[in-house]
Amino acid sequence: MTPRTPRPTARPVRRTVAAVAVAATTAVLLAGCGSSDESTTATAADGSTVPVVQVVATTSQLGDLVREVGGDAVDVHQVLQPSTDPHEYEPRPDDVTATADAKVVFASGLGLDEWVADVAKQSGTDAPVVEVGDTVPTKLAGEEGHDHGAEGEEHAEGEEHADEAGHAEEEGHDHEGEFDPHWWHDPTNVEHAVGVVRDAIVRADPDAAPAVRRSAAAYLAKVQALDAGIEKCIATVPKAERKLVTSHDAFNYFAGRYGITVVGATIPSQTTQAQPSARQVDALTKLIREEDVKAIFPESSVNPKLSQAIARETGASSDLTLYGDALGEQGSDGATYLGMERHNADAVVRGLTGEAKGCSLPG
Repeated sequence: MTPRTPRPTARPVRRTVAAVAVAATTAVLLAGCGSSDESTTATAADGSTVPVVQVVATTSQLGDLVREVGGDAVDVHQVLQPSTDPHEYEPRPDDVTATADAKVVFASGLGLDEWVADVAKQSGTDAPVVEVGDTVPTKLAGEEGHDHGAEGEEHAEGEEHADEAGHAEEEGHDHEGEFDPHWWHDPTNVEHAVGVVRDAIVRADPDAAPAVRRSAAAYLAKVQALDAGIEKCIATVPKAERKLVTSHDAFNYFAGRYGITVVGATIPSQTTQAQPSARQVDALTKLIREEDVKAIFPESSVNPKLSQAIARETGASSDLTLYGDALGEQGSDGATYLGMERHNADAVVRGLTGEAKGCSLPG
């Protein structure tokens, strides 16, 4: 197959907390005046009393994962809201305050949310920053790295992650550009992440262990069922027709897991901050025609205008949207991680088959 269109030089915007430092520090000090080391509790579904662990999660999909794994035992402050592009985050004082109070800070990792280090530093927290993506078994090459393929061993049951998560907060962990940061689009990575999140919560409060382990086991089974369902559904599309073009280069994990060829992206970069040149747009347009690509898939958190323009030029459809970097709004198909991936699988199959087929996955 013709090589992908050349990538632009990514120009990621590094965010700092300088603009909110004074306000954030004041908020942290005021919060500290009324804070207590006493744990709060909640009543679990089975009627038992469980301690509640205060945690922070950076992205919407990670926040959903932490809530599912932690269940009643966690109170999650989610930094990025649905449909928010993580590449465009600006620190807010309430994020710094929540980080100061947290027992664990969960970051997506692999360079997606490197601003979390600034937020943690400003907050003065001594909570571990667990960069979940840094621990996953399958890491794909980023724009400046090389292909590491499947790295490490898979633990399908999500066990034995204590050391990995415990050291994820080490300084000097700069992965921007080395790895593709969109690890959650391979559900086997999420299976592993379930164990990482579970173990971090249990370390923060061992009294929460029974409740958290039950929640984690139940969610793990759902992720495994999701993976099996998507694999079966994608297999209904002939391999020669599994050709993917999206808004930006965010679906390599999904494509690799399910045998799909990534033809290109309208923003040929793993960050939405990059700007494609006219030459790159022309090259992608030509490649879409040559490969007889049936559909271009805009993403929910990326402006669809360029995707739609290329679709008009090539005759491809552009009616079906994927959830890439963020979950959808409450009530949408993509409001949860499981919903996100079910929606994406259905959209891809419908788009590639001209609506002749689709995925009906339980959930």
